Amino acid sequence: MPCTLLVGSQWGDEGKGKVIDVLTENADLVVRYQGGSNAGHTVEIGKEKYVLHLVPSGVFRDGTLCVIGNGVVVDPPGLKTELDELAKRGIDMTGRLFISDRSHMVLPYHKSIDAGRENQLADDKKIGTTKRGIGPTYADKAGRRGLRMGDMLSPNFPTRLAERVKDNNTTLTALGQEQLDSDAVVAEYTALAAALRPYIADTVTILNQALAENKSILLEGAQGTMLDVDFGTYPFVTSSNSSAGGASAGSGLPPHRIDRVVGVVKAYTTRVGEGPFP
Repeated sequence: MPCTLLVGSQWGDEGKGKVIDVLTENADLVVRYQGGSNAGHTVEIGKEKYVLHLVPSGVFRDGTLCVIGNGVVVDPPGLKTELDELAKRGIDMTGRLFISDRSHMVLPYHKSIDAGRENQLADDKKIGTTKRGIGPTYADKAGRRGLRMGDMLSPNFPTRLAERVKDNNTTLTALGQEQLDSDAVVAEYTALAAALRPYIADTVTILNQALAENKSILLEGAQGTMLDVDFGTYPFVTSSNSSAGGASAGSGLPPHRIDRVVGVVKAYTTRVGEGPFP
């Protein structure tokens, strides 16, 4: 089947990494469509163990293209570290990884806001966030305040980033968090922009062209259905649509072109973080 979607059917940690490693054998492209570095897919190949947070699991198949879709929130320093680690182990992603220019950036103030808000909650009210800035990044996306990976290609990126750091320092003070050094953040992310620029692309066009050429696409979900922001155990949920319905909006592929949905369950259920656990 040309387009397969893999989702977790419980609260995440169902073993999707193991299942997707099998499914990637027949995939031309593997696509992440939601979530961010709060995901952790563990893949073991022989005696080698890899933990992926942002890079799609197709990385281990020669010739398979990897796409980070528009629905993902990208932590640039985390992604750079992940790519560097893969390169050290002989896996070069040049020409194989494409990051959507529409995907939003996780920035340092998002992580600080995430931690500050969680720390202010009473113990019985805590969400159990990973404090990696995922929720605040999606909030900025919905509030039309976010910076996208495509903004890294613009000459005025440093100016816009400095403005956003300045605006968010006020929020950090209110949450009891340390203010950020705007110049340091701009310097770090300008360097990251130079490193990641070759990977940034219009992935919607790439994916739909692949469909037109009848190539096999595997959509890789993160977290699990019961953590979906709409259908999960709200408010103890993630900040994106982690059920099958999020795949189309997070990738740019038409819903009717998704041919098969594979849900992963395990015999006993577990839950990471806070919230009800029936």
